[in-house]
Amino acid sequence: MTFPSVLGLAPVLPVVVLAEAADAVPLARALVAGGLPAIEVTLRTDAALEAVRAIAAEVPGAVVGAGTVLSSRQAGAAVAAGARFLVSPGSTGQLLPALRESGVPFLPGVSTASEVMGLLELGVREMKFFPAEAAGGTAYLRSLAAPLPAARFCPTGGIGPDTAPRYLALPNVGCVGGTWMLPPEALARRDWSRVTQLAREAAALRGGFPNTVPSA
Repeated sequence: MTFPSVLGLAPVLPVVVLAEAADAVPLARALVAGGLPAIEVTLRTDAALEAVRAIAAEVPGAVVGAGTVLSSRQAGAAVAAGARFLVSPGSTGQLLPALRESGVPFLPGVSTASEVMGLLELGVREMKFFPAEAAGGTAYLRSLAAPLPAARFCPTGGIGPDTAPRYLALPNVGCVGGTWMLPPEALARRDWSRVTQLAREAAALRGGFPNTVPSA
């Protein structure tokens, strides 16, 4: 069974870059234990698809997705590996149809009003706002809310624990994407308890979400 919206799974979507697929399962378990069940594994490393496959098979509490999807081939490979949602930094005439035909929810990236309008015309209402801070941050998203009320966003790019609450307070923001709950030193030490604690703090940024996920 699929779910209707990536934006409603948790207030924060961890953006994970994994060099070693062996770290995928304990990392995902740590995030889920902290209350962040939705996990975006970016397709930036050779280990990414195997990481998606391992999380999908071994962490039933996780809703694993694939990020940095740049082509129809990557979209298909990610879904075949078990990805339950797809995220891209932008959208093109070739990529968008592949995302729509993938059978899973997706968040195409936007950074301008025209891009948002183009997606709305195609019936796409949920999007990734990227790169969030560089593209105008909360002020820009606030300015889009009145003329384009149907659009909802997951801002990603340069967001941390201090700025995330300002994004989450906006009416057109469903969740934010970030990496701050995955500090490099903790990952290098495989300090999964630290990841769980930071995930717990992130999950509480907007009052916390239930630590439950839809069935597969």
